[in-house]
Amino acid sequence: MTTQTETSTPAMDTDDLQRLVEVAQLITAARDAMSDEIVTRLSWAMSEGLTLLDRVTRNEGLMHLLKVLDRQDTQYLLVALSDAIHAASQEIPANAPATGGLGCMLRVARDPGTQESLRLLSVFGKHLSQSMREQHRNNG
Repeated sequence: MTTQTETSTPAMDTDDLQRLVEVAQLITAARDAMSDEIVTRLSWAMSEGLTLLDRVTRNEGLMHLLKVLDRQDTQYLLVALSDAIHAASQEIPANAPATGGLGCMLRVARDPGTQESLRLLSVFGKHLSQSMREQHRNNG
């Protein structure tokens, strides 16, 4: 008399089978969608992305810029810059063109916004020139 040995593997329940069916359907749909053109475009995009990543990580200046851009105080500046770009893009077309002449220049110069802009550009220029001089002294 021969006895069959009972297996100790637990039976799969309905939820497990349903998940397996869903995964199989997903894989089948992905396989069907992968035409030669899509595979070519994906491989090109991956290649270009890796090339760009390599260039970014090898560029010391860009990596330094990315570190600075990640700081909170720089984030405030970036938000202000993007808001200013948007506001200027709305304001310039809505206003009449400048009339020109010395009187127009004086009206623009009296505007507190113009004075703040010049101050911002002056501070930026001062720090930019100091940094460039320092780099040339250290590297040259």
